Amino acid sequence: MHQYLINASIQLLPLAQDKHPYEWVDDAIEIIQQSGIRHEIGPFATVLEGTYSEVMDVVNQVNEFLYSKGCAEWITNLQIQIRCNGDMTGDEKIEKYK
Repeated sequence: MHQYLINASIQLLPLAQDKHPYEWVDDAIEIIQQSGIRHEIGPFATVLEGTYSEVMDVVNQVNEFLYSKGCAEWITNLQIQIRCNGDMTGDEKIEKYK
C-alpha cells in the first residue's frame, strides 16, 4: 500500500460481561494514544489518521490487547477511506464546518 495518509474510524463494542464495556474501551483508547498516531476520540468511535500500515498496526494492537487480556468477545467496526494519489485527512472533510 502507498505511504499517503488515510483516514479511518475504529469503534470497539465489547460483548464481555466480566467488567463494564467502557473499561475495555478505555484500554483501547490508551493504546491508540500511546501509538503516537494522529487521532480524535469521539463518543461513538475514534478517528485515526496515518499511513495504511500505521493505522492497521494500531487496529491490530487493540485487537491483540483485548485477546491477550481475556476479553471474551468483541466487535471491531472499522471504516477506512483511502485516496490512491494523495493524502486523505479528516480536516479536509470537515474544514468547511469550522
